[in-house]
Amino acid sequence: MTTALITGSTAGIGAAFARRLAADGHNLVLVARDTKRLREQATELHDRHGIEAEVLTADLATDDGIEAVAKRLSDRKNPVDLLVNNAGFGNKGRYLDVAMADELKMLKVHCEAVLRLTSAATEAMRERGRGGVVNVASVAAFVPRGTYGASKAWVVQFTQGAARDLAGSGVRLMALCPGFVRTEFHERAGMGTDNIPGWMWLDADKLVTAALADLSRGRTVSIPDPRYKALMGVVKVMPRGLLGGVSSKTGRKYGPQ
Repeated sequence: MTTALITGSTAGIGAAFARRLAADGHNLVLVARDTKRLREQATELHDRHGIEAEVLTADLATDDGIEAVAKRLSDRKNPVDLLVNNAGFGNKGRYLDVAMADELKMLKVHCEAVLRLTSAATEAMRERGRGGVVNVASVAAFVPRGTYGASKAWVVQFTQGAARDLAGSGVRLMALCPGFVRTEFHERAGMGTDNIPGWMWLDADKLVTAALADLSRGRTVSIPDPRYKALMGVVKVMPRGLLGGVSSKTGRKYGPQ
């Protein structure tokens, strides 16, 4: 049986990955900050699917947390075959309205942790000649809208570049770029969601199914829904100046309140 490690596993997209991978027979390493929730999740998945679910409590906004997960990914005796870098959060407020400490914490989780964990995982995977990494980004990566989008743009660019460098090694890397997904993300950030149209919301379980299919196809970027694929197609041909104005207005309409 193969093993998958998922960061931010107890809610939202991370929990959806855990459910799907456990149902497919993968053992799991579940990573989050809340030990109680992790243990409850591990017990439920073990009892339901008969897989082994290891719990690893770690805060990826800290060096100790990142190092603990990197150490597990580097364990050659108990190899990880699939890494899902899902942990992340959003800050409520525009640029300069958010405290610098919170901005730096976001970069720590979205960028530094992704870099260090991807590196630890792929080094071991390359030695074995197989493995996969899914780095969860966002469609916000493709529009000029705030520091959240900028951090996710880094995830996309890093993942695509690393995928090219590791081509032919047996290791696959993919950036997953969803739109709005019904998770705890907005609630934790204190963001209102009542003004977001119903058609813009995605189902986490369907998203994961599409993402895993794209990973198996060897895609390096996955936008797992036809609606968002169409929107991003428009974004690609829109002038940057106009796009900046539109994304700013859209952010005020559908973003944090």
